Amino acid sequence: MKLWKKGYDLNHKIEQFTVGNDPILDLELVQFDCQASSAHAKMLKSIGILSEKELEQLLGGLLEIEKLAASNNFEINVADEDCHTAIENYLVKKFGDTGKKIHTARSRNDQVLTAIRLFEKQKLTQLLELVDSFQKATQLTIKKFGSVEIPGYTHMQKAMPTDIATWLTCFIDSFEDNKLLINSVLEVVDQSPLGTAAGFGVPVLEIDRQMTADLMGFKKVQNNPIYAQLSRGKVESHILHLCSQVMYDLNKLASDLIMQSMVEFGLVTLPVEFCTGSSIMPQKRNPDVLELVRAKYHVVLGEEFKVKSLIGNLISGYNRDTQLTKDPLFTGLGTTMSSLEIMTLVIGGITVEESMCKKALTDELYATKKVYEMVKDGVPFREAYQKIAKSIE
Repeated sequence: MKLWKKGYDLNHKIEQFTVGNDPILDLELVQFDCQASSAHAKMLKSIGILSEKELEQLLGGLLEIEKLAASNNFEINVADEDCHTAIENYLVKKFGDTGKKIHTARSRNDQVLTAIRLFEKQKLTQLLELVDSFQKATQLTIKKFGSVEIPGYTHMQKAMPTDIATWLTCFIDSFEDNKLLINSVLEVVDQSPLGTAAGFGVPVLEIDRQMTADLMGFKKVQNNPIYAQLSRGKVESHILHLCSQVMYDLNKLASDLIMQSMVEFGLVTLPVEFCTGSSIMPQKRNPDVLELVRAKYHVVLGEEFKVKSLIGNLISGYNRDTQLTKDPLFTGLGTTMSSLEIMTLVIGGITVEESMCKKALTDELYATKKVYEMVKDGVPFREAYQKIAKSIE
């Protein structure tokens, strides 16, 4: 039964359209809604809405649902609309009137917000772990090949010599900045919206929002109920922005490795098991994995701007438009995390071809060095620049 059921049946096509793909997407949120519902039930017991026996029943039922979901045996139907309704229907079917009490002092609005926040906290923490793994894999590659000199490029033309350590450390340093972004967004995410209801609080009942925040492990309570609704989509856009920054770095690294592993360059080699083949050309070893990572930056960037567009032009308070921010959030986070895992494998598996790197260090790369050797001997920079320029024409 729908949480808003009022004695009439919704048009079937309207139902399908408004529900969308939530029954599929929400399978990701079941465990988090159960965690939030458990905290909420304990709070309801503390203010006298639930008895000890009722609390025990609800907590047991929620644990059952979590176990069912973990084994892919919890079903969300279109008629349920989402995981929140499916969970409540399960509790009502199992415990009758006790199950009907679980929704006391909350709206589906703050229920959705809370489950998504818990999901986001977990995923951002996992993202930090993946960043650390990527940095460690990159450090190991630097340890093996860091001293090998390679050409540096500007305008896609040879510029000055650099080395593997300098090139790869740029990504380690950039990911340190990415970690600052992730931790900053975690601070924003780490606020409990539970108890803000539909955006205007809960009348009559003296609920304990700090208690539920503490039970769920939130750092603080999100106090203003209207801002709780305003923050839906805004928080997701923060997350997708940091994801696009991570993907930007992976895009750049993938582009570098694609070029450097070309036969015409041959500076690095990818493990054969990382490469695909051609259906017509027997000799081909294609860096498809890198091409896909390169492309997925644009996918995540698109999800970021999708959310930012969706939440624009809405008045304060809840608007159903924000339902459509869920899919981009899941897609952006999932794409970023899988890309990080893949690039950690790739960067740990490359071989730097020292002989080809040495061969690539042609004379023009040392032109700037020659200029500064003359400067060191007292020749004015502009005069030294002109002399070296003429010598290599």
